[in-house]
Amino acid sequence: MSTGSEQVGERFAEEVAHEQERVDALYARLDELRELTEQRLRDVRRAGGGGTHAARTERDAFATLYEDRLVQLRAVEDRLAFGRLDLRGGADRYVGRIGLSDERQEPMLTDWRAPAAEPFYRATAADPGDVVRRRHLTLTGRRVTALEDDVLDADAVPEGMVVAGGGALLAAVTAHRTGRMRDIVATLQAEQDEVVRAPLPGVLVVQGGPGTGKTAVALHRAAYLLYAHRERIARAGVLVVGPNRAFLRYIDQVLPSLGETGVVMSTVGELHPGVRAVGVERDEAAAVKGDLRMVRVLAASVRQRQRTLAAPVRLDVEGRTVVLRPSVVAAARSAARDGRAPHNTARTAFVRRVLGDLVRQLASAQGLRRDEVDAESRRELEAELRASPDVRREVNLLWMPLTPTGLLADLYARPERLARAAEGVLSPAEAALCARERSAPFTPADVPLLDELAELLGDDADAARAQSAREAAARAEQVAYARGVLEMAGSSGAGGLLSAEALADRWNAGGPDLTVAERAAADRTWTYGHVVVDEAQELSAMAWRLLARRCPSRSMTVVGDVAQTSSAAGASDWERALAPVLGPAEGRPRPGVDLRRPWRLAQLTVNYRTPRQVMELAGAVLAAAGVSAPVPRSIRDADVPPRAVRAPEAAGAAGWLGAVAAVVRSELDLLGSGRMAVVAPDDLVGPVHRALVADLPDGAVRRGDDAGDAPVTVAAVAEVKGLEFDAVVLAEPAGVLAQSARGANDLYVALTRPTQRLVVVSAAQLPAGLDVLAEEGAEEGAEPRAVDPDAVAPVP
Repeated sequence: MSTGSEQVGERFAEEVAHEQERVDALYARLDELRELTEQRLRDVRRAGGGGTHAARTERDAFATLYEDRLVQLRAVEDRLAFGRLDLRGGADRYVGRIGLSDERQEPMLTDWRAPAAEPFYRATAADPGDVVRRRHLTLTGRRVTALEDDVLDADAVPEGMVVAGGGALLAAVTAHRTGRMRDIVATLQAEQDEVVRAPLPGVLVVQGGPGTGKTAVALHRAAYLLYAHRERIARAGVLVVGPNRAFLRYIDQVLPSLGETGVVMSTVGELHPGVRAVGVERDEAAAVKGDLRMVRVLAASVRQRQRTLAAPVRLDVEGRTVVLRPSVVAAARSAARDGRAPHNTARTAFVRRVLGDLVRQLASAQGLRRDEVDAESRRELEAELRASPDVRREVNLLWMPLTPTGLLADLYARPERLARAAEGVLSPAEAALCARERSAPFTPADVPLLDELAELLGDDADAARAQSAREAAARAEQVAYARGVLEMAGSSGAGGLLSAEALADRWNAGGPDLTVAERAAADRTWTYGHVVVDEAQELSAMAWRLLARRCPSRSMTVVGDVAQTSSAAGASDWERALAPVLGPAEGRPRPGVDLRRPWRLAQLTVNYRTPRQVMELAGAVLAAAGVSAPVPRSIRDADVPPRAVRAPEAAGAAGWLGAVAAVVRSELDLLGSGRMAVVAPDDLVGPVHRALVADLPDGAVRRGDDAGDAPVTVAAVAEVKGLEFDAVVLAEPAGVLAQSARGANDLYVALTRPTQRLVVVSAAQLPAGLDVLAEEGAEEGAEPRAVDPDAVAPVP
C-alpha cells in the first residue's frame, strides 16, 4: 500500500509526463515547420535567376521571407514553451516564444506577446480573471525538468488538481551567470509586463535601479512592439543603443530568442558610418562636447568657411584676366545663406552666382556683346572658367566643399578657428579642452558633433556628381563586358533576345539583398520605427539630438538610472536631460516648449538580482555622498553577507595585489561554475589583470570588452555597466570614489553587479557607507604569492 507522500509523488510524475507529451508535440510541430520552410527555400533557390525582372524580384522576396522565417524558427529552440494557463471551464492555453498552430490552424502555442498571453503576466489572486492556475514549465533542452504552479482562484480549482512548486523566479535570479543575458520572458513580473505592453506612441522613460530588469524589459518591449505593430515598425527597423560593445555582446541573443532578428545594435560612438570612435579624452572635454552650446559653435565653424574678399583678386583664364570682386562675392554669400540650405548644397548657388559675374567679364574680354552670349556660349565660357587653376583655387577657398570629419578635425587642430567659433559661447578654458592634434582618433563624444555637422553641411554636390560618373563608368564597363560575352557565344546562341544591357542587369540583380538592419546601419540618414536606449542616463544633450534625428516620430523606449550616471555629460534628472530635446514630461507644460511630443515616466521598484544586504550597502554609499535617489527593494537575502578584506599595508603594492589574487582564488573555489568580476579603479585595472593572469590558470582571466565567457573578468566600472556576475571582488573602492566627479555613482554601480557574493579588498580606509564592513570585522588578506614586477603599481 503506497503512502500519502508516494501518492503525491506519483501524481506529480504523471503531471510531468503529461506536460512532456504536450512539449513533445510542440517541438514536433516546430520541426515540421522548419522542414517545410527549408523545402520552400530550396524550391525557390532551385528556380534560379531566369525569367523576367519581376519574376526574379518575386523569387528574391520569397527567399528573404523563408530565410527570415527559418532564422526565427531556429532561434526559439531553447525553452520553446514556458507557461500554461488553466482557465475556467476546463480549457488550457500554453504560452511560449512564438505562436504555433497545427495543420488545421488550431492554436497549439500562444505567442507571449499576444493579448491572449497577457493574463500569464498580469493575473493575480486578487484579480484572477478567467485564470484558475498559472503553471511555469522549466525545460532543459526538450525535456521538462520542473513545474511551478500559482493557484489564482481557489474556489474554481477542480477536484484532483495537482499543484507543484519550485520557485521559478528565484531559481532564475540565482542561477549562475554566463557571458550572455538570457531573456526573462518566462518570469516577467506585473510591473515589468506593464512597461513591455505600454502604448507605442511617444517616448517612454523607464527609471529603474540595479537589478530591476530594465534592460531585459526594454528588449522585451522591442520584441512586443515588433509583434503588435509590425507593419508600422518593421519596415524602418528598430535601433538598440547600448553603452559599449561588451554590453551589446551580452544582450545580442535576447531578441533572437524572442523571435526577432531585424534589429540594429550600436553604441552612440558607432552611429556615424565610416567612423570608429576609439579615442579617449578627459571627462571635462566630453562634458563640453555634450553641451547643447556646441550647436552654436559648430554652426559658427561652418559659417567661418564661407568667406568674403577684402580686396579684388585678378584671375588668369587662358591668358585673359577676370576679377573676383568683393561686392559680388558678398552678395553671392548672402544669397546662398538666405536659402538656408546646408553648406555643400548652398555652395552650388554661391558658385553659380560668382561664375555668372566672371562669365560676363570673360565674354567681354573675348569681345562678345551681351546679346551674343546665348546658352551654348555661356556653357563654353563657364567650362573655360572651371578649367582655370586660378578660378578653381580662389572660388574653392571662398566656399570649400566640406566633410564632417575633415571640418571637426581641422577645428580641433586650429586653436584660432576654435576660439573664433566658440567666442561668446564657450569660455576660453572650455574651448581649450577640445583642442587636440589633427591625427588624434575621434572619441564617442565626437560622434554627435559629426552628426550635427553632417546636417549643417549636407551632401557634397560635386562628390555626388563624381560618384554618379563613377557608377556610369562602371555600368559602361559591365555592358561592354556583357557585349563581348554575347559576341563570343554568337548572337544566334543567345537567340537574339538577350541584350548586353539585360545581361549586365542580371549580374547586378544576382547580388545579395541587404536586410533592413544592414541598410539602416550603413545609412546615416536612416530613420527608425522605434529606438531603444539603454543606460540612457549617460547620454549627453548632443547625443539626444542625434537620436532624435534617427527617430523623428519620437517612438522610443529609454531605460536608465540617474543614480548610476558616470559621465560628466550625463543626466542627474530626467526632466533636465530630456526637456531641451524631447519637450517636457506629460503633465508638465512649460512656456515656449513644444508640447506635441511629451515623454512619460515609468518606474521599476523591485530588485530581482542584488541581495538585500548588498543593496543596503550600496544605498548607504549614495546617502553618505549626498546623492538622493530611490533605491529599489530587493526580494531576497544573500546566502553569504558582503565582507571586507584588508590588504597588508606594510607589503606595499605587491601585498595589495597578492591580497586581491588570494580573494579571487578563494571565491572561485566557492563559486564553482559561475562568473566573477574584479572591478578596480581605472589606473589599477592593468596591474590587477597582469597579476591575476600570472596567478590563475591560462584562459581563466580576461579584461574588459574582451572578457567574453571567461570565469574572471577584470574591468573598470564603465566596462561593467549593465552587466551582472555571480560574484564581484571590488578592489580599492576609495580609488573608484576618487577617480571621477561622480565617484559615488560609480561605486554604486560596482557594488550592485553581483547576484550572490561581494568582497571588498582595500589597503586604504574604506569610504563612508562601506566602513560598516570594517566595523563588523575586516579580514587580513592572505600572504601574497610572487607577483610580476610589471604588475606592481601605486595603490591609493
